[in-house]
Amino acid sequence: MAELYSKIIGQGTPLLILHGFLGMGDNWKTLGAQYAENGLQAHLIDQRNHGKSFHSEVFDYDILAEDLKHYIKKNELQSALILGHSMGGKAAMQFACSYPDLTKKLIVADIAPKYYPPHHQEIINGLKQLNFDQIKSRTEADKILGGYISDFGTRQFLLKNLYWASKEKLGFRFNLEVLANKMEEVGENIGAADHYNGPTLFLRGSKSEYIMENDLPEIKRHFPQAQLETIQNAGHWLHAENPKQFFEKSIRFLKA
Repeated sequence: MAELYSKIIGQGTPLLILHGFLGMGDNWKTLGAQYAENGLQAHLIDQRNHGKSFHSEVFDYDILAEDLKHYIKKNELQSALILGHSMGGKAAMQFACSYPDLTKKLIVADIAPKYYPPHHQEIINGLKQLNFDQIKSRTEADKILGGYISDFGTRQFLLKNLYWASKEKLGFRFNLEVLANKMEEVGENIGAADHYNGPTLFLRGSKSEYIMENDLPEIKRHFPQAQLETIQNAGHWLHAENPKQFFEKSIRFLKA
């Protein structure tokens, strides 16, 4: 089986961090360093079809959870703390439900155990317009993306994935073709009967609508021990928009 790429920072209890859709482990390097300073071993993981990990036609939450199980065995970890954001949060939920004995604690950042209709179409459309036979710089790529994605921060996040695929040609690290075709899978929920009885923390952004008050019963049904806390002045990218509060709330839970 192909191996997931990761960057490992620090020593101590392993904390496996799963990025969101079109992201990569590197998005978490600042927080990862903070967790490492606080006695944890942060594993910044690139999930399949993302970052420097392998590309595959197969992509759903069961398989992402299985990838993580394989990663834990390969790295000879007994069990781990699991933290996931958005798509990574869904993968983290699925992992904890499928492999509770490998999960010490679970943190889910700004996503609920429910179905989300595909809502990244504009981003996918913009990315598909980038012709790397013609585009030779990040600036050119940004200019074209700007016609589809007005938010500068979102464009910068996406363009972090640009790299020189060869000496002459830029490319994206993520597998755009497969991910564009698997949009329904990204919105999918975990299994209806899935549950995890261990310590669980859901963190949501105060300006985000991904986790609503009426999602609480469903959260508790799957995760009976779940606590829900809010990160102030933050939207869906809560760990980037208010990293200080995100770190404080998460480390308190992980260390408790």
